[in-house]
Amino acid sequence: MNTLKLCKAATALMVTLATTLPAIGQAAELNVLTWEGYADKSFVEPFEKASGCKVNATYVGSNDDFAPKLAAGGGVYDIITPSIDTIGLMRQAGYIAPIDTAKLKDFGGIYKDFANGPDVSVDGKIWAVPLVWGSISLMYRPDKVSGTPDSIGILFDPAYKGRISMWDDKSAIYWTARYLGYDNIYDLSDEQLEKVKEKLIEQKPLIRKYWATAGELTELFANQEVWVSNTWTGLQSKDINALKKGFVVKEFSPKEKAEGWMDSMQLVKDSPNEDCAYKFMNYMLSPAGQCGIIKVTGYFPTVPGAVSQCLTPEEQKDRKVNDVDFVKTLKMWQMPARLDKYLEVWNAVKAAP
Repeated sequence: MNTLKLCKAATALMVTLATTLPAIGQAAELNVLTWEGYADKSFVEPFEKASGCKVNATYVGSNDDFAPKLAAGGGVYDIITPSIDTIGLMRQAGYIAPIDTAKLKDFGGIYKDFANGPDVSVDGKIWAVPLVWGSISLMYRPDKVSGTPDSIGILFDPAYKGRISMWDDKSAIYWTARYLGYDNIYDLSDEQLEKVKEKLIEQKPLIRKYWATAGELTELFANQEVWVSNTWTGLQSKDINALKKGFVVKEFSPKEKAEGWMDSMQLVKDSPNEDCAYKFMNYMLSPAGQCGIIKVTGYFPTVPGAVSQCLTPEEQKDRKVNDVDFVKTLKMWQMPARLDKYLEVWNAVKAAP
């Protein structure tokens, strides 16, 4: 990462905002319900200083956290950043407002496949602003795992009993369905779901812990409790290896295909801080915002033109810049046809002895 260029980009944006915004005696508030790394101070503090908008972040560990928190929040949040399989649910539940793209300077720079994607654009309205994207891969310790793994089967291998972890999320159903050979992972029949549930319950004695946050999985590896897990590609492996604990972790995409995701910013309906919300969305689509978030997370930008100055050619290749066709190699997340049934199955798995 060319940090000098990133700093220059952030400074330039600060100057622009400072010369166009009215003087503010007290910072306005902006409450964001988001993922770890999406409101890091490295890129949020420059935004706050320039805009006069104080960012308060609350973090989620799963897409299943958004609806309950919004239902209980009583208007607490202004922006949420759910994944592509959840943005439609937020619209259907009436939690969010349509986006006025005329207020977003760089919306036109977003990959067209994302800007026009399912549940982003509905009935001529835009309901989400694509922010970052990536995949879900598998992570392991090569000093503890024999050979070179290439399959989801490593998550079900008795050889690693007590050293396996999985994300505490309904996507465990997707992983298991692919392992069992099902292609229709977002529309499984009752019989298929029963088979998936049986397999996950059979796996439970192998599981050290279901991880809830990126930080929790990092600690499980750092403390040498876990050797194998699914992972948010790029983020946890970077954090674990940076700790220099005397071992490294590696990632791989399984032969059964990796899952793909895209997270978007959504405007909460009746937000009292809409002005700050649009300033924040503009910032996160700008070079300072896009470079900032991918530097922290290791994920892929949705605005390829925004990162041309802060990534080397090799880094751009790694982050799939202008390679949105990579999406076609992934099982992109979708909202399950029977979401309630999937949640029921996952909760039954976790409740099983």
